[in-house]
Amino acid sequence: MTVAQSGRNTAAKPGYRLFPVEVTRVLRLGPSFTRITFGGACLAEFGCGGHDQRIKIVLPKPGRALEDFPEGDDWYPRWLALPEDVRPDLRTYTVRDYRPEACEVDVDFVLHGLDDGHAGPASSFAAAARPGQVIGLFAPDRPGTGRMWGCEWAPPASAERLVLAGDETAVPALAAIVESLPAHARGVVCAEVPEDGDRQEWTGPAGVEVRWYARDGAPHGKLLCEGVAGVLRELCPVGAAGAGDGELEDVDVDTGVLWEVPEASTESIYGFLAGEAAVIKRLRRLMVDEHGVPKRAVAFMGYWREGRS
Repeated sequence: MTVAQSGRNTAAKPGYRLFPVEVTRVLRLGPSFTRITFGGACLAEFGCGGHDQRIKIVLPKPGRALEDFPEGDDWYPRWLALPEDVRPDLRTYTVRDYRPEACEVDVDFVLHGLDDGHAGPASSFAAAARPGQVIGLFAPDRPGTGRMWGCEWAPPASAERLVLAGDETAVPALAAIVESLPAHARGVVCAEVPEDGDRQEWTGPAGVEVRWYARDGAPHGKLLCEGVAGVLRELCPVGAAGAGDGELEDVDVDTGVLWEVPEASTESIYGFLAGEAAVIKRLRRLMVDEHGVPKRAVAFMGYWREGRS
């Protein structure tokens, strides 16, 4: 990616626009992951944000065209007002890589729900994707970085130890973050995936260790929580990280949004947690309540909720 990698905002506030793109390549990464490369001359103007940048995948309904997607500042209410059989599906995904010289964007898809008939539109698309298919990417219209570009990774300069954790839905973000870290970075990344064959090789600093946990039928999040607990015992034994900074509020992950990214921290440790909401809630409590990591030093994002679309 070609974007400044420091600070929360390096350019004027972006607008968001639809980039009509074609599938140019499909690469199976493992039993549960497929990488789809999208191309198009319009991507020369793609607003790359770097790190864990989130964008929207726009999928026309069967038999419909991308032109059904309304553009303009009022696109959202107009999109909601469309009939269900016309309204394009929107799903949030992470940019795995952007190559401006080739006008290409890579997006890694998790293939879930295919065996039991519960696959959503994005998984179904990814499983059947072929070169030449046209979809849309809804993304910033200029490069930059920070929250306005869909990027949440922003550890403070004081962070000497990094703890990153997530399930398969967070793997593309974790990968992009690891590969963007400076050579002096130190920490541990915990990644839980469905099967052993889903492990990936990332190029990162020598001081950042990536630990993989393959469920292979275990309950979602069980191995990840155990792995993070082990990391915290190594990096900050109970009470060693600090006295904390107050009790955590309780968030009902079935009705509320579990998402918070500290704006400022001077702590020597920084946590980044992303994945299924109930699991992330447990991990946050593990770091803050049991190991004394100040909550202002923990970013957490509930990407999805088990049992819900």
